Amino acid sequence: MSALALSFASIVGKENHAVCLWDNVPPSHQTAILQVIDSKKPPHCIVYPHTTEQLAAVVAEAHRNRWRVLPYGSGSKLSWGGLVENVDVVVSTERINQLVEHAVGDLTITVEAGMKFSNLQAILANSRQFLALDPTTPESATIGGIIATADTGSLRQRYGSVRDQLLGITFVRADGQIAKAGGRVVKNVAGYDLMKLLTGSYGTLGIISQATFRVYPLPEISATVVLTGESKSVSQAANILRGSGLTPTQADLLSTQLVSSLELGKRLGLIVRFQSIAESVKEQSDRFLELGQQLGLNGVIYSAADEASLWQRLQEQIYSSTNKQAITCKIGVLPTAAVEILTHVEMGLIHISSGLGVLQFNNPKQVLQMRDNLVSAKGFLSILEAPMELKQQLDVWGYTGNALPLMRQIKAQFDSEKILSPGRFVGGI
Repeated sequence: MSALALSFASIVGKENHAVCLWDNVPPSHQTAILQVIDSKKPPHCIVYPHTTEQLAAVVAEAHRNRWRVLPYGSGSKLSWGGLVENVDVVVSTERINQLVEHAVGDLTITVEAGMKFSNLQAILANSRQFLALDPTTPESATIGGIIATADTGSLRQRYGSVRDQLLGITFVRADGQIAKAGGRVVKNVAGYDLMKLLTGSYGTLGIISQATFRVYPLPEISATVVLTGESKSVSQAANILRGSGLTPTQADLLSTQLVSSLELGKRLGLIVRFQSIAESVKEQSDRFLELGQQLGLNGVIYSAADEASLWQRLQEQIYSSTNKQAITCKIGVLPTAAVEILTHVEMGLIHISSGLGVLQFNNPKQVLQMRDNLVSAKGFLSILEAPMELKQQLDVWGYTGNALPLMRQIKAQFDSEKILSPGRFVGGI
């Protein structure tokens, strides 16, 4: 073992591969990690702490020696964001994965950051509850990774974003100190809201070790209405839905190719999900289907197993591609302009209320052209996944606002030595 690896082994032990030298890392993991490091030099090792205290000691050791750290959960979103500069050690939260507390009556749950989202949902399902998030890879995504990347999908239509559901957080600062914010109750106003700051920071301000969320009762029944047809009519349906008394839990606009690949019909699509008691779901689904038909749109209601499978296939289609050169981007646009954007892309999805969405492209020129269009319309486009060579050439984030100096000041306060995920965030932070 190198001196670096030995120093970490003295903290986490040598048993159960708690420190894995780079040469012993499985090839698939090596490939995934090297694809996000802007250097030909690989990290020395991966360290697997088992507790928050061990994690803190590992980070403190890295801070003392100015070793650069790449936080790592399951790696499902490791390829998102900018390339990381000259990593010395990868620190995994995979084994910090225990249930801390589930207050069933208070509708809150506290878990460690390495717990997989699918395991958390299984625990909650035993009490007829669920966490109202739909991350990109629900089977493998960890709680820490979901928070660090602010990975929220279509459920934000009804329940809001990760920030809206996070009640408390424990994280390890860049100097190895353990810090906490928020608490384990829904009504909590004590102190500065560090949860919102850490959410979406891509591991550049601290390493999350524990989180508390609000949870919700599982809905009794679910049904999904899909409308397809001319862009003008789809836009009208979306506008009417936004201003109506209907209460969908998910509502997305779909590009023509996405509609076709899901075998839902032709042209643009609007997919809307209702979840509640049986009577409410039936009435709302029927009303929305009738609205679509009045606008000249083709409509279908999906329920039961077909409906659940549809949403799963939708997520798989928009985030996965057999083309290794595919470029997956996150965008933001005024909701009323979403249909116009989708008429100019082959593969894309935009949430009707927030205007956030995901687009796929096949070449960089399309990306840059779309970014210019969105920025001129007061929107944004950031690249999530792309070939490494492309990320080395383009500005992944494309940020044009005036908050970059403030972001850099915050980074300096939280991580003055720039050891946590250096270069991964906006402006090379």
